[in-house]
Amino acid sequence: MYIFSDRKYIISFIFIGLVLIYLGRLFYIQVLDDKYKLAANDNALRHKIEYPERGVIYDRNGKILVYNEAAYDLMVIPKRVKKIDTTDLCRLLEITREDFIEKLAELKKKKFSSFRPEVFESELSLETYATLQEKMYKFPGFFVQARTLRKYPNKVAAHALGYVGEVDEKIVEQNPYYRSGDNMGLSGIEKSYEIPLRGQRGVKIVMVDVYNREKGSFENGKYDTASVLGRSLVSSIDLELQQYGEKLMQNKVGAIVAIEPSSGEILSLLSSPTYDPNLLVGRVKSKNYRKMLVDTLKPLYNRATMAKYPPGSTFKLVNGLIGLQEGVINENTLFSCSRGFHFGGLTVGCHPHASPVNLRFSITTSCNSYYCNTFRNIINKYPRAQTGFNVWRNHVLSFGLGQKYPVDLPQESSGNVPTVKYYDKYHGAGRWNAISVISLAIGQGEMGVTPLQMANYCATIANRGWYYTPHVIKSIDGGRIDTLYRTKQKTTVEARHFIPIVDGMRNVVMNGTGRIAQLDSLTVCGKTGTAQNPHGKDHSIFIAFAPMDNPKIAIAVYVENAGFGATWAAPIASLMIEKYLRREVKRPEMEKRILDANLLPKKEDWISKK
Repeated sequence: MYIFSDRKYIISFIFIGLVLIYLGRLFYIQVLDDKYKLAANDNALRHKIEYPERGVIYDRNGKILVYNEAAYDLMVIPKRVKKIDTTDLCRLLEITREDFIEKLAELKKKKFSSFRPEVFESELSLETYATLQEKMYKFPGFFVQARTLRKYPNKVAAHALGYVGEVDEKIVEQNPYYRSGDNMGLSGIEKSYEIPLRGQRGVKIVMVDVYNREKGSFENGKYDTASVLGRSLVSSIDLELQQYGEKLMQNKVGAIVAIEPSSGEILSLLSSPTYDPNLLVGRVKSKNYRKMLVDTLKPLYNRATMAKYPPGSTFKLVNGLIGLQEGVINENTLFSCSRGFHFGGLTVGCHPHASPVNLRFSITTSCNSYYCNTFRNIINKYPRAQTGFNVWRNHVLSFGLGQKYPVDLPQESSGNVPTVKYYDKYHGAGRWNAISVISLAIGQGEMGVTPLQMANYCATIANRGWYYTPHVIKSIDGGRIDTLYRTKQKTTVEARHFIPIVDGMRNVVMNGTGRIAQLDSLTVCGKTGTAQNPHGKDHSIFIAFAPMDNPKIAIAVYVENAGFGATWAAPIASLMIEKYLRREVKRPEMEKRILDANLLPKKEDWISKK
């Protein structure tokens, strides 16, 4: 009997204990823990993403290059869509009923679609938004959310600035910050500086009634999180210079890059043909992108950082510098030129000029023979051609050629400075010498450079042997840029060897192949180039810097299929230098000639290349 009596008390204690646990839990749920309250109210609440405005981008003089305009997305919580006026909604959105059904079904397949809002239709016009707001009671499960679109007021610098687009599923999977329907920078500055530009999103919880209308903030915003505005960027781009360059390159294919030698800041970076960056904004973006993607002139292709061109005769400068550093020539060394360089049955032709030729005059007259002899002497200085070639190649690489810079722009090409391994494979190990690769002496053969590399190469010569890594951003919210862009990069050539080279470049403009680039009272130093093109007419090249002492601008110009460097690239570079240093151009005849020129390839030429 006593045993059963004890059991009665035990059962009573267990029962009382369970009751206390349930009561405690109920108190915690209803009073202490708000998340259950939020869940209970879920059908009456709407979690609205507060997208911050992306940071504004300015030019180096404080002029706006990119800002924001209001836009609206139609959001949907798929599993809350019940009976709606489908016909009216489709009419407002200008889509078919079939499109509506297909899109909604696709969104319902997504994980968490029962409660997470998804973008149903992005970037609505202000007119569509206003009409929708009046009729939202007809569309339970749908709501409108504000965001911003990029606006490019000057319609220039498309390749430098880049564009913003919707993230794909791969990005959403890899980066937890992004959600379906979010935008991010996909090219240019917009991509390189995505994190500071995008800011930080917030969430606002609002109450809605049975008619899908917002009725105010929930709990006075107690559970809201504030968004953080994107940070503003000051770019190194000079808007006026950029506009002028794009104007000069109309109806031409090629690129211009201008750099401030003392800082490595990119003053202008353009690829031609270009496009209005506003074409890749809003609901017309996809249509315009597809159209430009199939354009044979490739307006989306950034020739300034991606195209690999032969440097042509502009490369003779680095071969002269390496020859001086290696001691195989000095500024008074003479080589004869009888219409070119001759070795056995090999001839590298040259135009007629006085002979013999010293270093300065070889630059002025762009003598092929002088640099073939110099290149051969560099390689032959060492017991094995492969050893000499590696020494030569390391000097070339120190000028920033043949490698990707850590430039703050995506999609940069490394260009190409060929290797011993490449020639061993092509000719056979130990079965080639300086004569086998003599085309490198004059910037042809396997050499490939980008216009960005050529502009930096020119800046390096202007600085007499050093450069800062090129970059397009000066500051972020007034703060300093990465130390990477404030660290000098030095070449393997001593500063004293640059003196005769710079003198020769000055003579190119005063008395040589680049006379057309002369500017009164400005000491311009330059070098013309004509790069052989196996697909058609040669490319016109010119590099230059000014003034000769304390240079403010270094520039590289490539005009595809345009012939001699002096004909088109040199005058374009000269006009750009004048525009930057004087802020106005006072050579109307030269300017008109460039503006009126149509150097676009004929349609049949493009078809033959495809």
